[in-house]
Amino acid sequence: MTWFESFRGKVVLVTGASSGIGRATALAFAAAGARVALVARRRPVLEEVAELVRAQGSEGVVVPADVSDRAEVQRCFASVRDHFGRVDVVVNNAGVLIPAHVLDLDPTELDAMLRVNLFGALFVMQEAVRQMRAQCGGSIVNVASLAGRRGISPLGGYCATKFALVGLTEALRIELHGEPVHVALVLPGVVETPMVDAVVADAEFVDLWPSALNMPPSWVVWAVFAAVRFGLVEVSVPPGAATIEKLAALAPGIADSLVHWATRATHWIAGSQTRAAPR
Repeated sequence: MTWFESFRGKVVLVTGASSGIGRATALAFAAAGARVALVARRRPVLEEVAELVRAQGSEGVVVPADVSDRAEVQRCFASVRDHFGRVDVVVNNAGVLIPAHVLDLDPTELDAMLRVNLFGALFVMQEAVRQMRAQCGGSIVNVASLAGRRGISPLGGYCATKFALVGLTEALRIELHGEPVHVALVLPGVVETPMVDAVVADAEFVDLWPSALNMPPSWVVWAVFAAVRFGLVEVSVPPGAATIEKLAALAPGIADSLVHWATRATHWIAGSQTRAAPR
């Protein structure tokens, strides 16, 4: 399709590119002909992704970095700039999820999530804006979460970090109003990724959202593509979900009751699908 071709030759930097949404996004941009900078902490895994990028005929460069370290983020952008000369799109995707009830939340675990989900995203945004202002344009897509619009248990700490990222992103959009740097939010629900796999052992999480209802990473990839190509400022996955959350915020007490009802309903639906599946 024509708009897919618009990414050919662009330079795309993806954080959290070693797995899950980040990996799928990097490979999709490579398939569209973009040159891709792969950013995450684990070099060996990034090298594997880079091989897949190159197998599609695109150029991929591995840039190991811990986004929670500002100096490493600065070195990362300098390295990509030296290699490609510019950065057209930044997909700010790196994230950490540690489930816990609010009353049991360990401050060190909350700090770990904040360092990546909020401070890491901030450091990446700051460097991206500096680069894009210098080159007179670019797009930043922050992958937040529907959990950044509505608090749910047992993900209170994670929700707090994503609420903060949503607010930071909206404030940045206002600061950049009238400039050629586009900033977008993508708000996914529960996606089938290694990060989510790590929390499915939590019985309450499974009751809230059974794994049978998880979405594939490709849904989020298309949201990222749409946000960049069409200049959208917010895309929820599935479409319209964030709007429902905003409406729910008008009557939070009722929304709390609906969440309890939805928890039972989704668990029943997932159970029905499992029973109906062919053996």
